[in-house]
Amino acid sequence: MIATRLRQLGMLLFSMLLCAVAFFQMFERTTNGFPQNYVWMLAFVSALFLTTWGLLLRFQPHADQSVMCCVLVLTGIGVTMIARLDQDTKTTVAFRQLLWLAIALVFANLLVVFMRDYRVLRRFSYVSMVIGIVLLLSPMLPVVGSEQYGARIWVKIPGLGSFQPSEFAKLFLAFFFASYLFDHRDQLAVGGKKILGIQLPRIKDMGPIIVVWIVSMGVLVLQHDLGTSLMFFAMFVSMLYVATGRKSWIVIGFIAFAAGAVAAASIFSHVGSRVDAWLHPFSAAQYNKEYGGSYQLVTGIFGLASGGLMGTGLGQGHPSITPIANSDYIYAALGEELGLTGLMAILMLYLLIIAAGMITAMKIKDGFGKLLASGLVFTMAFQVFTVVGGITLVIPLTGLTLPYMAAGGSSLIANYMLAALLIVISNSANRPESEIDSDTFQQEAVRVLRERERNRRTEIAGNTRSGAAKASAIPAVRASHAGAAGQAGHAVPANRTSQAGQTDQSNPTIPITGVLPTIDQQGASHE
Repeated sequence: MIATRLRQLGMLLFSMLLCAVAFFQMFERTTNGFPQNYVWMLAFVSALFLTTWGLLLRFQPHADQSVMCCVLVLTGIGVTMIARLDQDTKTTVAFRQLLWLAIALVFANLLVVFMRDYRVLRRFSYVSMVIGIVLLLSPMLPVVGSEQYGARIWVKIPGLGSFQPSEFAKLFLAFFFASYLFDHRDQLAVGGKKILGIQLPRIKDMGPIIVVWIVSMGVLVLQHDLGTSLMFFAMFVSMLYVATGRKSWIVIGFIAFAAGAVAAASIFSHVGSRVDAWLHPFSAAQYNKEYGGSYQLVTGIFGLASGGLMGTGLGQGHPSITPIANSDYIYAALGEELGLTGLMAILMLYLLIIAAGMITAMKIKDGFGKLLASGLVFTMAFQVFTVVGGITLVIPLTGLTLPYMAAGGSSLIANYMLAALLIVISNSANRPESEIDSDTFQQEAVRVLRERERNRRTEIAGNTRSGAAKASAIPAVRASHAGAAGQAGHAVPANRTSQAGQTDQSNPTIPITGVLPTIDQQGASHE
């Protein structure tokens, strides 16, 4: 155990050393010195990372430690490039990014300490849905909503600036999707008719995917945000596939989103302009267009080309030529100064996080945890794909930012919370069987015990009501038989037997055999 802890600490210290060397090298090449304010801020952030490591050992001892190390390296490289761009643009975005990083680490540490059992999120599934939808639609409010670069995806907070609520909405909607699909996986797994060799789901089971498709198209149309629309729809479809194991859901989801995107591109100009810039980036009309053209695309492509295989070196290129290079196009800026080799190393770090998340999803025995882990990993993977694919002209630009690297506080905080959730789930997945039983077995045992207790209480209540009904019915039967005997002038026992038979047929649940001797005794005493 001690050797494992030392190895984990060594990984973290190596990651911190790598980021520090890159930071110092960049400032040495660009300013021939190192600003003092960055020294104190880097020391503070490093202390927070070491605190995170200690909290993981204390509260999540079986968690995957590689995730936080990869996240640290990605963030360090991103902050280094943002500081590099600040030298050309005379801004202080990198210092603010370090402040946001400290806040993100605080939120991640809170999750590590207080969320000992991720299954508590399942209790708030519909609350998470409401919060996610409110966050997703909040930029549409006329007072707080803000439009930047043609997309209305920002919310202004007086005194604090603006943030992107869709970054937090993806977490809450992932909670809801995981809970909903876990509860309805059996119905969604039932297949319907086969068309072209693909077994389609039943029509009545397609309601959820239709609702999510409508919401995704609404985001695309109303907020002019193709990236968020694609990310949410892809997250739901991928989790639907994990829950049911049916490839038909992927086919249906792809066809539905493609059809909606094509229709939106032909109807709405802001979507069509992005598609035109993607299809014809080097045309003069698109390149010289004032808004929605291909200038950013082309400068990013030339930046990647000038970087070549090994790059120009930190501080030796001209990445600031590309607009919004510290946010949307930070991948192109990194490609220019780190080259194809550096970009492949960055993608490998993302791949390590994705692989760790998928391994966690496969190892965890709880169905809700399996869906939640896979949903979070797919969300990050889709976000990386859309950003890298948009910059390299594989798909149209979407407006999403690269997780952990791009400038922006809301993106950094949300993605650090995502990493913390993966770490919490991995702690349950890697926990030895000798310590606790399977989470699924525990849940099933608790559910069965609660159901048995509920049935027992229902049975007791039913018996109590039945006993009260019997007790109230016995005097009535006695009185009716006594009255009938008096009117008949104390009839013969045969008549009494006939009456008893009729009463027995009309009230089969009442023990008439216990009542008849009492009636006979009353008649005998009168005689």
